[in-house]
Amino acid sequence: MDKVIFFIALSLPVIFFSKQSLFEPQSHGFTRFFSWECIIVLFVINYTKWFADPFSGKQIVSWLSLFISLWFLIESVVRLRRARKPGVVRVDEKLFKFEKTTELVTSGIYRFIRHPMYSSLLFLTWGIWFKQPLWYTLPVALLASWLLWLTAWRDEKECQAFFGERYCSYMKGTKRLIPFIL
Repeated sequence: MDKVIFFIALSLPVIFFSKQSLFEPQSHGFTRFFSWECIIVLFVINYTKWFADPFSGKQIVSWLSLFISLWFLIESVVRLRRARKPGVVRVDEKLFKFEKTTELVTSGIYRFIRHPMYSSLLFLTWGIWFKQPLWYTLPVALLASWLLWLTAWRDEKECQAFFGERYCSYMKGTKRLIPFIL
């Protein structure tokens, strides 16, 4: 029962911040919401094992994934903030403020992947899963991964509509989620 309450408590802010997207099933925010919910499920199941057996192989893989997740997040936020143009506004109610970029960001981590924030969530998913890799949570981690891939794909359609041919050219030289791989 405690885990259900914990899940609800973690889900409420996600629901609040995603409320606009929940009424737009074709938006990237819709699938992002469900990926977050999968990540919350994994966290609620595995949080008690966060520091258990700290030098085991699964913990090393977990911490490596979590640090990559954090690095991708910080790097992408820094790049987005630097690219922000004062006085230029992008109006789109479905987007969070940080998503309303008016300039195509292609420096830093964006030279290699188009969606480092979703990559961050992908590494977070697997970092949490490896804390306690259970057969019955593997489908949740796989579902979160697929939802993140779908979220990135939908976001690309939105970026193509906003940035046009520049974004299409950018796509040809970068990977979607994992540098040099995917």
